[in-house]
Amino acid sequence: MDEPVLLTGAAGRVGRAILDGIGGQYDWRLLDREPPTDDLPSDDYVVADVTDDEEIREAMDGVGAVVHLAGDPRPEAPWDSVLENNIDGARAVFEAAVNAGIEKVAFASSNHAVGAYENDRTPDIYRTGDDYRLDGSELPRPSNLYGVSKAAGETLGRYYHDHHGLSVVCVRIGNLTKGHPPIDYERGQAMWLSYRDCAHLFDRCLRADYGYEIVYGISDNDRKYYSLERAREVLGYDPQDNSAEFDDA
Repeated sequence: MDEPVLLTGAAGRVGRAILDGIGGQYDWRLLDREPPTDDLPSDDYVVADVTDDEEIREAMDGVGAVVHLAGDPRPEAPWDSVLENNIDGARAVFEAAVNAGIEKVAFASSNHAVGAYENDRTPDIYRTGDDYRLDGSELPRPSNLYGVSKAAGETLGRYYHDHHGLSVVCVRIGNLTKGHPPIDYERGQAMWLSYRDCAHLFDRCLRADYGYEIVYGISDNDRKYYSLERAREVLGYDPQDNSAEFDDA
């Protein structure tokens, strides 16, 4: 890709995982509401808020694709915050992408958009003998208002795909940690996503061709209740890590 990739929420955990893994493979335009720190490149860094339509329109100028991560990431975030930062912010990003003629947006959704599927299945759903899988075709069942906002973002992506032809992939991100997964936490192991696999997955989101997709962002764990088949088939996702590798730890 010759044009820059706009990465919103670049200073957050997912943004840092992406830049750690594939930072040298793209020309990035980084956007965050806070100024860059010493460990982030600052040559094309935009300090802006995704809820500001004018600032987002300016940030889109000349870019070829968008990875949209920005928003309030707190599972316990109150409604006024997720409405403004996550729902209004996602709409502003999709709208600006369409108006700028950008063809592809990768949207960071969350496991919290479907967290209520776990309610009557724990703890078996986290164990290797259980074959229950969510594959992205199921309806959202949010576990909190943050999850509601992510489900709304997925629906906004569907709207902008259907009505404006925007290619959108929604990545329901699991439990991203740097280093080993939480050893004594079955749920965390089942939805673990390594930094390496996270960067690779978003690389595939930028390189693959698709219309509208919902995929799961986890590593290839022995414990899992998210299917990786759609991410493999559509994106060419090939995760290298597995939370089971750390069992002895």
